Amino acid sequence: YDRSDLIDRSIATLSDTLLKEMLAVTLVMVLFLLHVRSALVAALVLPSAVLLSLTAMQLLGLNANIMSLGGIAIAVGVMVDCSIIMVENAHKHLEADKTAVAEGATPRAQTELISTAAREVGPTLFFSLLVITISFLPIFLLGEQSGRLFKPLAYTKTFAMAAASVLAITLTPVLMVYFIKERVLPERWPRWRRWLTTLAVAAVPALCILLLPLELSDGLRYGLALGWAILIAVLLLPQPIPEENRNPITRCLEWLYTPLLALAVRFRILVILLAGAAIVFTFMGPLRQLGTEFMPPLEEGDLLYMPTTVEPGLSYTKAVELLQQTDKLIATFPEVKAVKGKIGRAESATDPAPLNMIETTITLHRDPKEWRHVPRPRFFTEWPGWARWLPSKVFPESRPITTEELIYGFELPDGRLVSGLDTAVQIPGLANSWTMPIRTRIDMLSTGFRTPVGIKLMGPDLGTLAELATEAEQLIATDPELGAFTASAYAERTEGGKYLDIVPDRAALARHNLSIAAVQSTIAGALGGQTLTETIEGLERYSVNLRYPRELRDNLPMLRQLLIAAPTGAQIPLGELAELRLRGGPSMIRSENARLSAWVYIDISGIDVGTYVDKARDLIGRELSLPPGYSLVWSGQFEYIQSARAQFAVAIPLTLVGIVLLLYLATRSWARVLLIFVTLSFSVIGAIWFLWLLDYNLSVAVIVGIIALLGLDAETSLIMLLYLDTSYEKFKKEGKLTDRQALWRAVHHGAVQRIRPKTMTVLTTIVGLLPLMFASGAGADTMSRLAAPMIGGLVTSFLLELIIYPAIYYQARLKQLKKEW
Repeated sequence: YDRSDLIDRSIATLSDTLLKEMLAVTLVMVLFLLHVRSALVAALVLPSAVLLSLTAMQLLGLNANIMSLGGIAIAVGVMVDCSIIMVENAHKHLEADKTAVAEGATPRAQTELISTAAREVGPTLFFSLLVITISFLPIFLLGEQSGRLFKPLAYTKTFAMAAASVLAITLTPVLMVYFIKERVLPERWPRWRRWLTTLAVAAVPALCILLLPLELSDGLRYGLALGWAILIAVLLLPQPIPEENRNPITRCLEWLYTPLLALAVRFRILVILLAGAAIVFTFMGPLRQLGTEFMPPLEEGDLLYMPTTVEPGLSYTKAVELLQQTDKLIATFPEVKAVKGKIGRAESATDPAPLNMIETTITLHRDPKEWRHVPRPRFFTEWPGWARWLPSKVFPESRPITTEELIYGFELPDGRLVSGLDTAVQIPGLANSWTMPIRTRIDMLSTGFRTPVGIKLMGPDLGTLAELATEAEQLIATDPELGAFTASAYAERTEGGKYLDIVPDRAALARHNLSIAAVQSTIAGALGGQTLTETIEGLERYSVNLRYPRELRDNLPMLRQLLIAAPTGAQIPLGELAELRLRGGPSMIRSENARLSAWVYIDISGIDVGTYVDKARDLIGRELSLPPGYSLVWSGQFEYIQSARAQFAVAIPLTLVGIVLLLYLATRSWARVLLIFVTLSFSVIGAIWFLWLLDYNLSVAVIVGIIALLGLDAETSLIMLLYLDTSYEKFKKEGKLTDRQALWRAVHHGAVQRIRPKTMTVLTTIVGLLPLMFASGAGADTMSRLAAPMIGGLVTSFLLELIIYPAIYYQARLKQLKKEW
């Protein structure tokens, strides 16, 4: 099974997503600042931090994979936050200086203004980045499979954030000095010199790219030349810096936000109570309805069909016939490109598969055009043909079937059911199991089960274990509630193997003067075989054995005619010297923790692992009676869930303690720490509701996304607190805080007048995550589980912070000022 195709497709998915994220974030900054050079100053952090992260990966020996690139992808929107705040604060100071100059004040130097703006927000940004870094501590504390999966993501995200923070306090202020101005070229130069310099710097390198014999494709050559010319034009041509109140986006935000803030502050007690009720309702409602799983399945692009025959005593010829039948049936589906099946043990010492186990690797077509499509009704479906043409190009009216629909079938809009692979290979005596190649290998290496759910029954007697396993299989398969979600349930038969017993007749042996050793030697050579020599082929060594052909070894009457040489020279049939009889017995004996065991394999569909195991555990505990000395253990992916849950139960509280200490160091106030932690619950509200709407299950990927969300929310809360405190201190310094109305104006100034940077930081993060959320291809399922809680949580935390945070702040400051008044 060649895995290079999966690796290439997953890397391509994440690489394309990274590029889309960077372009989307840059576009958002341009729209909000209306000054392209300023947006480029902030956006330059993105490629620089990504390159530094890749360099750190190379030095530490981390591979480029779904998780390592995913860490950079979820950090793209956050990496520019510090630069955005600094650039926007520089705009604010430049605008204030311009107003002061118009009123007759002396203009301040560009370097002084930029330095003051950077120092004003620098400490808070530094602590916010520390909080984001500390928030990923639980990932580093994970072990086993969870740690192997997510540690690369935690490393690369930490690298990216560290690189972005260093660049934000070193490179960004320097670039702001040179580029956040209306003219980059000296104003003392004559106009012709400025235009000629711009033209030369833009045209000469572009012409070199076009004319020099570089090993580039024509498309890339023209793209590089055009990109260079546009970049130089943006950097060197004059660009006025518009005032914030002239930006239509800012004016619209202020127009919408002001009445909401006024209502929130006026009815602040009611607003706070409603927010608390929303938190309680969320944790009591949607959170309880979320399912649980270890990880969303990685869409490998191929399938592995692993059925098992119910009866273990399967002949070789029947096994080959069964394998050929299933392969032919699977190959009839148009989505299937190739089918390669194996039954029994392969030429490998690590594959002890019995003859009743089939392993069929199904390679699927990569091109969606090769797959069957089902209609997808759209809002324009009933329109005339000429009116449907354009919207149908953007929103297709059909979609290819999913992998799950290929396996279990699907329903057409007219109600007709189309059967899938599982129905096609429903052969009596065959218990089907559908999975994917890599996923199966990982599951079987870690737990031994090839299905998502398994039961281990342990005890002293194989016969009793077989009865208990069969009873558990029947209970699960026939239960009205679980049956709808059980694709197959198969109890491994601990008995059913066929054994040939050869019992020597000692009296007959004595009559012919034969020893038991002589009879056993002949039997061993005829049935087991004798090694005659050894052949060497390259680095491989093979023994050459001699024994009876299969048609004689499988024939009991012929075995009775096996001749044994007596010392007198007579040839005596084996049937006269021993009794040959067939008997049943275990085909394979399993043991675990020094106890015999029997396994039940359960394949599920349409339900999450956690919910299924909870229901099945109640059923088995209620209906299956275990004799003394017997025990039952649930296994499969459920073991991963329990292990990850235990690790997070230790790691997350430790991380929260670290965040609390950092917030206290940043704010020097336990009340403010409590206020920030209250707002963190607002982000969890949105994360849970968004997961519930998307029908996602709680998994390690989702929890990692929530952990990343808490760090982001702490950052936005610190920034909101910074703006409110700055405004409050300014009003207090000027002696304006004399009554409630003055306090309202201070809160309004800190909240409404700084709506642009707060919206930009949140929107760049959300827009940066959208390509990750809606990506398609290998690895996209895992990445969407990381992005979903962050997107939903940022939306609600942003909205509630804008409304509730100022209300709580107003109430706290009012209580403090009443004493002074």
